[in-house]
Amino acid sequence: MTAANTQNLDVFGVGNALVDILAFVEEDLIAKHSLQKSGMTLMDAPTQGGILEDLKNTSLKKRSGGSAANTMIAIAQSGGTGIFVAKVANDPNGELYRQDMLESKIEFNVVPTSTENGPTGTCVVLTTPDAERTMCTNLGVSVSLSASDIDAEQIKRCKYSYIEGYLWTGPDTKQACIQAMEDSKRQEVKVCFTFSDQFLVDMFADDFREVASNYCDVLFCNADEARSFCGIESLEECAVKIGELVETAFITNGKEGCLVVQDKKITPVPGFAVKAIDTVGAGDAFAGGVLFGLTHGYTPIQAARWGNYLASAVVQIQGPRLEGSWEDKFQEVISSSN
Repeated sequence: MTAANTQNLDVFGVGNALVDILAFVEEDLIAKHSLQKSGMTLMDAPTQGGILEDLKNTSLKKRSGGSAANTMIAIAQSGGTGIFVAKVANDPNGELYRQDMLESKIEFNVVPTSTENGPTGTCVVLTTPDAERTMCTNLGVSVSLSASDIDAEQIKRCKYSYIEGYLWTGPDTKQACIQAMEDSKRQEVKVCFTFSDQFLVDMFADDFREVASNYCDVLFCNADEARSFCGIESLEECAVKIGELVETAFITNGKEGCLVVQDKKITPVPGFAVKAIDTVGAGDAFAGGVLFGLTHGYTPIQAARWGNYLASAVVQIQGPRLEGSWEDKFQEVISSSN
């Protein structure tokens, strides 16, 4: 090994590698394709192709994405370090993905698979005038991520591991999640898990409860996911129940900010008043900000404040990611009050 890949890092991330294809659309396109508004729908290539056909006269942006990948890049933009593990194909989107991650200063050592196994995964992100985003995802070769892709020696370099709930949808990717969590526990690396989407909570609530109880040091979810998970309308009561499962949890609640649950104590951390044009990536940016704070010795409350700030910044732009470095704003944000 070279010195470059033995240095200590902040976070080991595991997720789906998806090239995001971003478009602003009207509500009627969502209705035409019978999409779940504001959610994520898994679809095959022909179905996704039908949506892209309807976007042929629309301005599109393309960049590397996937929930955990966006979080890893937010960590780097805050001044942190990390390594990301996911599957891409040996095709133009796979190369775009690799270059984008490396330019963002996140290690990405994945060997591309043959295109015979399918293309690099893509996610068409449709943003309507109300700033809500609806995602249409063809996972491509990302579903071939397996336990054998998880390298315990790479986990050992990190302080935290971060695993996305989206991986629970496939048997191989689910095993990769479990492998990463078990290796993290053996190496005394803290395990972070995100529910990722309410439809996953609806499908896998029992599994997620087991993950939270047996592996999780830090849990991320939003208010809708928390309510679905607990079967309770009151967010405060949800926070109490989640606090019985994990040591630390962050429950985001849009412009209201978030609830931080630590050792069963619940603390609201207010958000930042901004005009949102596109909510895609807000939760990912929040998690990246939090993980940067936690891995650099800050309290969960301070980390949540930085996460809220990054989330408020990303909803003011199209797409799931901010540009450039944001680390010079960190001290100002966590030391100021709203």
